[in-house]
Amino acid sequence: MADKKQIYMTPGCAERFKIELKDLLYKQRPAMVETVAWAASNGDRSENADYHYGKRKLRQIDGRIRFIQKRLEHAEIVDPLQQKQRAGDRVLFGCTVRVENEAGEEKTYSIVGVDEIDLPKGRISWVAPISKALLGAAEGDSVSFRTPGGVELLEIVQVEYLPID
Repeated sequence: MADKKQIYMTPGCAERFKIELKDLLYKQRPAMVETVAWAASNGDRSENADYHYGKRKLRQIDGRIRFIQKRLEHAEIVDPLQQKQRAGDRVLFGCTVRVENEAGEEKTYSIVGVDEIDLPKGRISWVAPISKALLGAAEGDSVSFRTPGGVELLEIVQVEYLPID
């Protein structure tokens, strides 16, 4: 059996998945089942666009339900505030880290799960090259990682463990 990649997520991500799953199971899916039943009652299904669209949409909803259920079933939920006790001053999953590049520009990143990536908010996946370079390092350390434009060097300015919603 092949090893599966670990699924890490913050409590906020797990909660968003649970809310979406509840909506899919108790609102969207029953409404679509009702639509498909209505479309099926209209007669000839071979040329019934409402029926075919409804069945396709129902398959998409069912696929999303299975995806979320599997993610939650196999997820390891890591609370950044609890991670702080374990991490000390090192960068671990859930960390918010401020870095400075060679040009003196500062950026702040939060290291989150693959389902939580949000670049405008500075949320990067723990499997991203920059995250892999930062993980395990401490405040004051310099790390390097490969980019399409070459190797980039970053200095870790600040390490914090803050709630990530």
